[in-house]
Amino acid sequence: MNQIKFGWSEVSIVPEGRRVDLVGQFYERISGDVETPIAVTALAMECGNDCMIHVACDLVSTSRKLLNAVRDALPADCGFPKEKLIISAIHTHTSMGYEGRGDSFANFRQKLDELTPEGCKYVQLVHDESPDILRGEEAKAFLVERIVKAACEAWANRKAGMYACAFGRAAVGMCRRVCYDDGSAKMWGDSNSANFTELESGNDSGIEMLFTYDLDKKLTGVIANVACPAQVLEHQSFISSDYMGKVRERIQAKYGKDVGFLGLISPAGDMCPRDLVRWVDAEIKLNDPNISRETIIPRRADPSMFDVSGCEKVARRVSDEIFYELEDVKEYVSETVLILKTMTVDLPVRRVTPEERDRAEEAIRTYFERRPAGDINFEDNARLQIHSGTLSRFELQKTKNIYDVEIHVARLGDVAFATNPFELFLNYGNQIRARSLAKQTFMTQLCCGSYGYLPTEKAEKGSHYSAFVSSGTTGHVGGDMLVRKTLKEINELFTEE
Repeated sequence: MNQIKFGWSEVSIVPEGRRVDLVGQFYERISGDVETPIAVTALAMECGNDCMIHVACDLVSTSRKLLNAVRDALPADCGFPKEKLIISAIHTHTSMGYEGRGDSFANFRQKLDELTPEGCKYVQLVHDESPDILRGEEAKAFLVERIVKAACEAWANRKAGMYACAFGRAAVGMCRRVCYDDGSAKMWGDSNSANFTELESGNDSGIEMLFTYDLDKKLTGVIANVACPAQVLEHQSFISSDYMGKVRERIQAKYGKDVGFLGLISPAGDMCPRDLVRWVDAEIKLNDPNISRETIIPRRADPSMFDVSGCEKVARRVSDEIFYELEDVKEYVSETVLILKTMTVDLPVRRVTPEERDRAEEAIRTYFERRPAGDINFEDNARLQIHSGTLSRFELQKTKNIYDVEIHVARLGDVAFATNPFELFLNYGNQIRARSLAKQTFMTQLCCGSYGYLPTEKAEKGSHYSAFVSSGTTGHVGGDMLVRKTLKEINELFTEE
């Protein structure tokens, strides 16, 4: 057992005087005002001979390229092994893009362009080439510099301290896949239908919490692990860190601006902040053909979980639960054990058959034959994603049959931490938590890479967006492998005394 040390840092990633590309939807958005500031928050932990630095980013995702660029940019004398630095995203859809429209979007467009009728071009919803927009490599360099700064400051700030663990509940994440009596399922499906049977999975209202203190028991930081992505405001056109940013603001308003907040998103690829049974429509226009309702019935329920009022409601639920647990802390730990494992796991590429390839190509040709002549836009992209993605995957699998992904497993006393680089469906996280030997298990998705959705076998059979072959790199076979590997590594940490 050794004395634990903690160090915190928060660095703004609001590009002052610049606009940004907002990412996370099929259509283009350019930022306007800043609704809630975006930042990167770093927590450094050191105990005995081991350490870890976790940087939570107010981004939609953290790519492998971004991770490698950050590690490469760390100073040689940073004081910690570069592989001990991990970065994750809260999955806000109102933050800056840094790799154009993303590799997957480009792949969809490339295959679609090959089958698009001559003279028909793609027309962006928003087209703005103004030089004040921070995008592409310039945006990536900006983020790398800020993440490196946060990590190095957190490491320099580490001091002997204590921590306390807690657990709370708040109704935040709910399943966003609707099942029907014909065996199909749909992301954002309409439940006001005679053939609606169920939501595809349950939800997890639990919040894993860890509080850090100095040796005088003054609060220095909060970790909150919530099974819901920060995407209430996903269709807005302003910069925002969504509900996680508002939780941070509420914590700092109550306990001081120097208190760190590490918001971690648990496996929640099939979760969202809105109730698909008690549907409350958005106040704003939603440019998404996957989200449509023929009949809107007024409901006495949550405020619109597409708008600021809903976002504030979620933030209050989470932060109020944190406040309640903070007031009840009785046990503090100062001497403990910290072990971090970093590993690469090979997962199989989810494949398509020649028959599926042929059906996809025919579906695209038929679509263009039946639609009115003219250019295409984001709505066509969304409707054809399954087919263009299938064609792209068929080409990819000729040269690639595995993806090597980076995961981390750590032990801090009787607590475990585990990461994955997917929008991992809830049930995989439930399997890990249920069988973990740790007293409490924190899990973070979209960490050290971004490889798309990882759906369950049930979701794959129901199909639709988030469960298409093209929605992620691997399927339920890879998900099962990830669960087994993560559990093995966690439980070995708690059996090797």
